[in-house]
Amino acid sequence: MPEDLASVLIQSIAPLVAGHESFTEISSTPGGISCRARGAAAEAEYRLESRDGEVLVSLVTPDRWLSESIESDLMHSGDPLEELVAEELAEVGLEVAEADLVVRHFRSEDRLYTFETPIPAAVASDADKTRLFLLAFEAAFRNLGDMSGGDEE
Repeated sequence: MPEDLASVLIQSIAPLVAGHESFTEISSTPGGISCRARGAAAEAEYRLESRDGEVLVSLVTPDRWLSESIESDLMHSGDPLEELVAEELAEVGLEVAEADLVVRHFRSEDRLYTFETPIPAAVASDADKTRLFLLAFEAAFRNLGDMSGGDEE
């Protein structure tokens, strides 16, 4: 998908998720949107962005301990993130095969601990499906580690 088309599609999702119980604030970023996570023990946000011809959804945090708490839960449960995301996608009515999901975990160049997955093109070309993907991604992380361990705003 061309970057400018993807960016317009992503920007159209901001009002669709504004006021959602999982987010405290929605803001525009170059090429995407950022949704601050509600209830996390440390600063964390979900992002939708277009990069290198892909639409990506991610959870980012500058807090190493928050990232490690998520990793620890995953290690103890043995559940692959792809499986958790696929289950949440099914809950919102999006059937995406677990084999079509890749969740990358890394520390970005701007020193943010990042969990990121490309949204399949068939989903990313539709604003409502992309919105559902974002919400399912958030739901997959909501109860991991300290994502629900902070104060409610």
